[in-house]
Amino acid sequence: MRIHPDACHSSVARLYWGQVIIPIVTTQKASQMPYTALQTRYADMVYNRAGRSGLLLPAISLGLWHNFGGVNIRENGRAMVLRAFDLGITHFDLANNYGPPPGSAEETFGGILASDLAPYRDELIISTKAGYRMWAGPYGECGSRKYLIASLDQSLQRMGVAYVDIFYHHRPDPNTPLEETMTALDYAVRSGRALYVGVSNYSAEQTREAAAILRQLGTPCTIHQPAYSMLRRGPENGLIPTLAGEGIGCIVFSPLAQGMLTNRYLNDIPEDSRAAKLSTFLRREQITPELQRTIRALNQLAEQRGQSLAQMAIAWVLRHPGMTSALIGASKPQQIDDCVSALANLSFSAEELVAIDAVLAAEQS
Repeated sequence: MRIHPDACHSSVARLYWGQVIIPIVTTQKASQMPYTALQTRYADMVYNRAGRSGLLLPAISLGLWHNFGGVNIRENGRAMVLRAFDLGITHFDLANNYGPPPGSAEETFGGILASDLAPYRDELIISTKAGYRMWAGPYGECGSRKYLIASLDQSLQRMGVAYVDIFYHHRPDPNTPLEETMTALDYAVRSGRALYVGVSNYSAEQTREAAAILRQLGTPCTIHQPAYSMLRRGPENGLIPTLAGEGIGCIVFSPLAQGMLTNRYLNDIPEDSRAAKLSTFLRREQITPELQRTIRALNQLAEQRGQSLAQMAIAWVLRHPGMTSALIGASKPQQIDDCVSALANLSFSAEELVAIDAVLAAEQS
């Protein structure tokens, strides 16, 4: 395995979106104990096949969308990544623009990889994406071959790795021929930059078209990453059946609906919560009294199952036979433990599913 020579040192400040990225120090502190992974890390994790590929992913994967940027405390991010690996989570999901600032989550992960996880690289699945705006000018976003390959090269450098295991196109680009975008994904594999490719946020029809092109090129579409939760069930209307038919794996992001499907918002909006902090992705006005009633009703059903609401929400998305993984986020290691505990009860009775649907239908009416 090759580690980038700069991966253990402060990164040089760079410009993205006209912002200066604050250098992230990734050298290991002298007082920091060397990390050794738990020997029992694979004992309790469930691993599912991604579609018809040979790739196995943990039923729960860790996303670095939030809380791993240059503005966050690096030691907390390190603690979360290492705790996840100790629990059998082998898959860590990133994107070029994760931060803030953009790119800094990859730098944070690269530092953790260099200082702690380098001996375990062959036990890890590292994924990244490109599609949203990353740098200024006409080549810094969307789906052109120029942008995708340049972005992937930058991601490899930031993380200090020779390749990623999965490279995704992050969103459809209506202005670039799909053949060009898929040819770029094929080239990423053939050039050794990625082992597998996938798409994210594609509709069922777009996914079928992309899969057909990739099959013809000889690099199959291995996995799709849509948003899916009890509160966002759109993928049930075409996408999930399409993935099953195409033999494509499915890893869902936001299974906890940005934290709404947890105990955080049962009665109020905590001041340290994402909604209270004027998040771009979860606004205070979304936490309506009607939604809170729904969350409380779902929480009661979870308690009857002996689970937290978050655990039931994760188990619920994993109930589909073809579901590969639920991609969680976290702000502290204890949340990862709670989510992994969902695997202790993944089955639902017909009565439980009917009760959940009744609660969700009442919220929508």
